Amino acid sequence: MRNPETARGMTSTIPHAKANRSLTRSLWVMAAGSFAFGFALVPLYDVICEAAGIRVNAAPSAVQASAAGVGREVTLEFMSLIPPGSAFELTPGTREMKLQPGKLYEAKFLIRSRADVPVVGQAIPSVAPSTTAKYLQKTECFCFTPQTFQAAEQREFTVRFIVAPDLPQDVDRMTLAYSMYTVADAEPQRLAAAVTPQRQ
Repeated sequence: MRNPETARGMTSTIPHAKANRSLTRSLWVMAAGSFAFGFALVPLYDVICEAAGIRVNAAPSAVQASAAGVGREVTLEFMSLIPPGSAFELTPGTREMKLQPGKLYEAKFLIRSRADVPVVGQAIPSVAPSTTAKYLQKTECFCFTPQTFQAAEQREFTVRFIVAPDLPQDVDRMTLAYSMYTVADAEPQRLAAAVTPQRQ
């Protein structure tokens, strides 16, 4: 005859087993959801950046200069947005420029490293109003690739760009701003090359 105490113990483990199975299923669903969300973050990040006018023109544009914007003038303002604690100072060579859509222009930026060791930085551009970002086409920009700086090094960089002639007619002022961030996972070889003299 089965011991009543044993029977009660077996009976009490049944709800626990069901609860454990339910918890396990929930954890698997959460893990799968997190995995899928990780993949979704990449396109979501791109959409957010585009909406904010960030990284819209992240590679050289093939747009060609034209006279389609003759007779129209747009003011382009230049700014730097340096986050607190940044290892860099970034200064526009000019604060604003009057330009004609369709023509090729260039602007200078001075970047200085505050670090006392070699550091790699990445410039991130943003355009305001954000809805006009796609109309400012950069044909050459220091923001396309990370830049290596030696300790306290200062360099001048150039951005060349064309404001597309089909910029909405109600826009007569835009702002191009750059933020400068340290690339934390820069390759050790690249940093070493920045301070190692090259043999002739």
